[in-house]
Amino acid sequence: MKEYEVMRAEAEWQRAGAYSVRIQGMNRQHHIPLSEEFDEHDREGTKYIVLLDDGYPVATCRFYENGAGAVTLGRVVVLPEYRGQGLGRQAVCEAEKWIAECGYKEICIDSRTVAVPFYEKLGYKVIDTDIVRSGSFDCIRMNKMI
Repeated sequence: MKEYEVMRAEAEWQRAGAYSVRIQGMNRQHHIPLSEEFDEHDREGTKYIVLLDDGYPVATCRFYENGAGAVTLGRVVVLPEYRGQGLGRQAVCEAEKWIAECGYKEICIDSRTVAVPFYEKLGYKVIDTDIVRSGSFDCIRMNKMI
């Protein structure tokens, strides 16, 4: 199995790698407007995991404190040509390690309805069955205690 470099992105130049993956994986593929893909949480203080293939960003996710002593994890994106290799799982697991190191005990996520089984395999539980609209996606609220 190929090894991918893990970058914990906090500096602007590192966040650019996360943004690149999101532009290619969401804006370009799903036609999500940039104004919806990038929101008030894309700022200083938000932390990003970026997986690199020989220096090239291929997968990402982000997390930020949500004000309740927990973090919100989201924007898990893998470039189309890299899907099916476990990179989404790897990005989430790397984020969970970093979240635990930061002292947080709970991770919240608004999962796209089609991704609920993916997060359940990673130990997340549905906490609210109401569907919430996030941009152009239907989402379900999930969480995980770490």
